[in-house]
This record gives sequence, C-alpha cells and structure tokens, in this order.
Amino acid sequence: MFTLYLPLISFLFLIITLKFFIHTTRTLKNIPPGPQCLPIIGNLHQLKQPLHRTFHTLSQKHGKLFSLWFGSRLVVVVSSLEIAQECFTKNDMVLANRPHFLSGKYIGYNNTTVSQSPYGDHWRNLRRILSIEVLSSHRLNSFLEIRRDEIMRLIRKLAQMSYNGFSEVELQPMFLETTFNTIMRMVSGKRYYGDDCDVSDVEQARVFREIIKEFAILGGANNVGDFLGFLRWFDFDGLENRLKKISKKTDSFLQGLIDEHRIGKRNTNTMIDHLLTQQQSQPEYYTDQIIKGLIVVMLLAGSDSSSITLEWAMSNLLNHPEILKKAKNELDTHIGQDRLVDEPDILKLPYLQSIVNETIRLHPAAPLLVPHFSSEKFTIDKYNIPQNTILLANVWVIHRDPNLWSDPTCFKPERFEKEGETNKLLTFGMGRRACPGQNLALRNVSLTLGLLIQCFEWKRIGEETIDMTEAKGITVGKKIPFKAMCKLRHPLRIKDVF
Repeated sequence: MFTLYLPLISFLFLIITLKFFIHTTRTLKNIPPGPQCLPIIGNLHQLKQPLHRTFHTLSQKHGKLFSLWFGSRLVVVVSSLEIAQECFTKNDMVLANRPHFLSGKYIGYNNTTVSQSPYGDHWRNLRRILSIEVLSSHRLNSFLEIRRDEIMRLIRKLAQMSYNGFSEVELQPMFLETTFNTIMRMVSGKRYYGDDCDVSDVEQARVFREIIKEFAILGGANNVGDFLGFLRWFDFDGLENRLKKISKKTDSFLQGLIDEHRIGKRNTNTMIDHLLTQQQSQPEYYTDQIIKGLIVVMLLAGSDSSSITLEWAMSNLLNHPEILKKAKNELDTHIGQDRLVDEPDILKLPYLQSIVNETIRLHPAAPLLVPHFSSEKFTIDKYNIPQNTILLANVWVIHRDPNLWSDPTCFKPERFEKEGETNKLLTFGMGRRACPGQNLALRNVSLTLGLLIQCFEWKRIGEETIDMTEAKGITVGKKIPFKAMCKLRHPLRIKDVF
C-alpha cells in the first residue's frame, strides 16, 4: 500500500526541500550563527534529550545566542542572562506571543489558555482572572489552611512510618499527592488522594496524573510532528492520535468538576465557584471552555513543578549533610522544638530560603521555560531576529554560568547571602509572560521543606551519594525516584505531628 503513495511522497519531499532552500537563502540575513542544517528536517536530527544539555553543548561552539532550524521553523536559543533580560524587557512585547504546537491545540483548548493564547485582550483578561481569583496575596492567604493541612497530612504519614526508628521512604509519589491535592482543593474543594477519598476520585486522580506525565513528554518544543507538517498527514509517530485521546480524557475530567459545582453538589469557596458566579453575569465570556482552560493550567503547571523542586531539594540536602545540619540549626534556633514551623515563619529563616533558591538555580523545573514567539522582526545583540521566530531561553545554562556564579555546579545556598543574587534567577521567567504562580510555588516548597527538616532525621540509604540524573520532558525531575531513610525527631512534641 505504501508503494502507491511513494511517488506522491517523493514529489512533496522535493517541493518542501525547494521551499526550505529558497526561504532560508533569500530572506534571512544576519541571523545568529548555528550548526549546519539539513533540508526538510533542519537540525532536528541533532536534538538529543535532555534538550537543555544539548543546547549547552551547541552554545559552547556557536555562542550565547545561536539559531537552529526545527524543520522549516527558525528557533533562536538564548544562553546569556544579559541577552535574556534584553529580550524580556526591551523586546518583551514583541516576544509576548506563544508558538502554536499540537499540545496547545488539543490540551490547551485550541491555544486559548492563559499559558498558550496569543498576547492581546483575551490573554490579559485570563491573566487578570487568574491573578484575582487564585493567585493574589489575599486569595493565597485565604488558602493557607488548605496548604497547611495537606502538608501536615504528608508529615503525619511520614511520622507514622518512622515513629519506631529509621524507615525507608520514597518521597516522589508523596510529594505529587500533596501538591496535586493542594491545587485541587484550591480549584474544586476536593481531595483526590488519601483515606478519606472516594474510590472513584482516586481513580480519576490516577488517570489525570498519567495525563500530566504524558503532557510533560509530549508538550512544548519536543515533537518532530510539530515542525514537519507533512508527517501529520500520515501521523507516523502517532503523536496527534495520542494527544486527541488525552484531550478527551482531560476535558471529561474537567467538565465533571464544573458540573458538580453547577448542580450544587459542592458548595465551597473555590476557584470554580467564583468563576461560575462570574458566568451567571457574563455567560458570553466565562464559558465552560474558558473555565476548563484556567483549571488545566493550574493543574499542569502547579502540581509537577513544586513536587519536582522538593525532590531535588531533599536529594541535594542528603548529598550535603552539613547543609542539612545548618538548616536544622536555624529552625531550632528561630522556631525551637516546642512548636512546628508555619508559613509566616519563613521570612525569619533566610538559610531555608537560600536552600530553595539554590535548588531552583541548579534544577529549574522547566529548564527552557515556555517558548516565546516573535510577533515582528527585531534586533538583539547585533543580530536580526525575523518575525515568527521561536525563542527558547536556556535557564539551566544561565544558572550555571561561571561568569555569574562561583562554583556554579556546586550546591551552595550560602551564595544567596549576598544581596541581589536572586535577581539573576530566571526560574519563573520574566516580563509579561512570567509565571504568575511563583508566590504560590515558593510558599508551598518552603513550608514543606521546613517541616521535613524540623520534624525528621534524614540519611541516605547507603554510603553512595544520591543519583542526580535527570529525566526527560518539559519539566525535568529526577530519573531515579528519590528514596531515603527518615526517623521522627525527638524531643519534638508528638502531639503537634499527630
């Protein structure tokens, strides 16, 4: 059957080759340098996972600003703090758009969510809704009890496991459950993990967790099918079919949440409740699709990044017991052992904050951030950047630049004792499209980490240091899940934990 299409495929291949050659030689002048590319595929054959490390290797040869061809689409990679800051200040509006990928079409409701929609009135309105209904200081303070309760459930679970002495624990699934439950309770008032959850809810959570994992692999600038359009005619890699299936599962899950609140099955002060109230007065704008889009962004962006950061933080602390000891001493000095650390205490714990900052420096959850897309041509660092260029900021490289950081590959929280060092962090992006959830993420991670250090003794399972190999995907966690030995500390008051 394939031989019947062979002449057509060959003809299309020739046409696309000629189009690519003419486009790249006739119109583009003085673009950033880059490696030699091939017809049709460009540099796609050179892209090995993890991408941020591949781009680091290329930047060492071609400079801090270099270009690649993903098929026929021009991609510019920034590996310099100075250039990144110029991109997102001087040229911030030009780069405020997002490229359209298949993941945005199927998971992002045809690129209408706050993370995928083009810059304009619609995006500004979505950003305003998210900022007011969920992420304002007032709303975050009102959700404090939810965050505290979910984190304490994690602490109690670990305490029960380690009450009689050191026990081996795997923290990755526990962190995921905690962050997922926290976001879900803010969004819908409903827990999906734990003994008090319905069996059906637990199954729904399992399905959605699989969706999040698959999205981390399929989303962003990771898929050949997004750049070689003719592959989608045949769906050789099955990408579009997989995304369609994920889309149906995601939409069904989210619509179920909205319908539960609409029929009054749940009556809680949640994000969905507030949005449905707005829907009654402005039904033409606050559609179910807009609400589902806001929820999916909260779940996809909020649950994975915090759990990943916690896992990296604990892995580094156990590989550096002297840092763990210093953090414990800070907690004992400023908080004591007669009460548990709470969120308002974090400002009094600068070393704990430095540990969090050092973790997100060395291990940014999204090493390449979310791709930007130029709405018009502009100039950066003497090079011409054409309209419709995809721009990737390699934050992972910037955070390890020896010109910016001493001992850049070492885990040294003390570096943040120097004033102004946090200004060099780009973990949450910058400019108009910076992550609006930064405050929530830092609150969650800081309190969880503080309680884990205060309540337990920790040590590695063996003498070997913990493996720090990275996994693949848009968000980059640990390839080998983190396991450790923990024991409930004494004389910490047991009643405070249980």
